[in-house]
Amino acid sequence: MARKPLPEHKDTAPNHSRRPRADARRNHDRLIEVAAQAFASHGTAASLEDIARQADVGIGTLYRHFPSREHLVEAVYRHEVEALCDAAEELASRLAPDQALEEWMHRFVGYIATKRGMADSLRILLNSNSKLFADSYGKVPVALSGLIERAVDAGSIRTDVDSTDVLHALSGTYSMPNSPEWHDRARRLVGLLMDGLRWGAPKTDSH
Repeated sequence: MARKPLPEHKDTAPNHSRRPRADARRNHDRLIEVAAQAFASHGTAASLEDIARQADVGIGTLYRHFPSREHLVEAVYRHEVEALCDAAEELASRLAPDQALEEWMHRFVGYIATKRGMADSLRILLNSNSKLFADSYGKVPVALSGLIERAVDAGSIRTDVDSTDVLHALSGTYSMPNSPEWHDRARRLVGLLMDGLRWGAPKTDSH
């Protein structure tokens, strides 16, 4: 007597393949976020163990994502550049042109603080011919230029502004002496720059 074929077995177990990927992505992004804050606050003294702990992951998880400090620094640097450029569009969409420019300048100061904290590792990356700087070169000046053009068109800053000059002035905060007052000094510099940019603006002269 012939046997009846066994019914086809259907695997009804839930597919968990997406969850590990989602968890890994979340850990990756969280590590970058925490590392950026740590580098800005503690500079080269920032501990990878502390970064892992604050991100609620083990040091092994950190090293799986970023095999060395330089790998983490590269990821943080790319993220900071992209965030700064994205901020230009976001701020322009909801603030008056001169206010968007001023807020972006303050965010630039935050970017510089993080960059200062990664200075040693960034030099290593530069010497190793990393594509890091080639990929990011030019993005920040374009973001600033767009904000300045918008403010000039609105008449809220003077018309003879050169965005390259403004960027050089802002970038000067990178070489300011490292002290507890650094952030306050940098923020005051932004205020002085905005006062100079607004002085003689067509909109100001009309009132």
